[in-house]
Amino acid sequence: MLTHIVGSCGALALLSLTLGGDPVPANALLSAVAPVAVAQDPKPLPKVRIDYTMVKTLFGKDPASDEKAGPFGLGQARASTAEEVALGKALYHEKHLSKNGNLSCASCHDLANYGVDGKPTSPGTDGKNGDRNTPTTWNAFRHFRQFWDGRASTVEEQSSMPVMNPVEHGVADEAQLVAKMKEKAELVDGFKKAFPADADPVSVANFRLAVGAFERTLVTRSKWDEYLDGNQRALNNDELYGLKTFITVGCTTCHMTRLLGGNMYQKNGLLKPYAHLEDTGRMQVTKSEADKHFFKVPSLLNVEKTAPYCHDGKVATLEEAIKMMADIQLGKTLTDEELRGLVAFMKALTGKLPEEHAAAK
Repeated sequence: MLTHIVGSCGALALLSLTLGGDPVPANALLSAVAPVAVAQDPKPLPKVRIDYTMVKTLFGKDPASDEKAGPFGLGQARASTAEEVALGKALYHEKHLSKNGNLSCASCHDLANYGVDGKPTSPGTDGKNGDRNTPTTWNAFRHFRQFWDGRASTVEEQSSMPVMNPVEHGVADEAQLVAKMKEKAELVDGFKKAFPADADPVSVANFRLAVGAFERTLVTRSKWDEYLDGNQRALNNDELYGLKTFITVGCTTCHMTRLLGGNMYQKNGLLKPYAHLEDTGRMQVTKSEADKHFFKVPSLLNVEKTAPYCHDGKVATLEEAIKMMADIQLGKTLTDEELRGLVAFMKALTGKLPEEHAAAK
């Protein structure tokens, strides 16, 4: 029998193998040729039909902008130049613009890593971590507000806030930021090219405009975009099952628009308490008890790439985040099929990074 088993694998010579001069035991030979169990893919999810007109109504547009008139509320109406974008990119990656010269926007918002650093919270220039998870800069300008608590209207307004945050970049004030920028000849030259009409172009106002111009180029497109743009075959059945589940379970209570979020504030722990309640959220901005534990609803674009999750980064996996949100926000316990479908749908929201950023570090 042993000869037959080994011979059937084309390995009769194994019978003469020795280990350290001793014959190899027969059970070792049997073990060597034992069949290996192969994990089977789960069966496809049930076939579904989708009301495409309803999908377009729910998700067809970006969030309504909350941008205001003024120098940093110009939004998409302001046309930027290639020189401004180039300067903004340089500023985004410049570590000199931190107290200790060791931190740039890209340190935490790594564009090659979908605009995040993969940490629950990120260390600042002195090594101390902030209180909130780093949100992605990809597609950020499309949100109705900026930051978890919505304290900035636009990416332009937002851009200088981390630089002068003592826990983040640690630059003391606007005067010190200007001084630091003027210490780098290549930055000074970039400001002159980007803002040639200004007598003294190196300014915080122009810093904001340039970084904002660059961040407004950070757009990803995925199968989800193809689907919304008319290609109803862009999503496979498992992904469509997840989309239908997303709607019927009630995820659309918060995650609306083309971004599937970035469109409103919501209480974290709407129906059941969130496990970590230290952060009062938007209340820190408004000082209103009514805003306690409210945060900007995050966009789900590229969500599979931006773990860990929630404002404090304490939810490690996408599956865990989906189940928890269904529970505490909607009061729902998902079936295995619903969870599989939702994960499949959310993975279809991942867009390919442009080559120049995918390779950058």
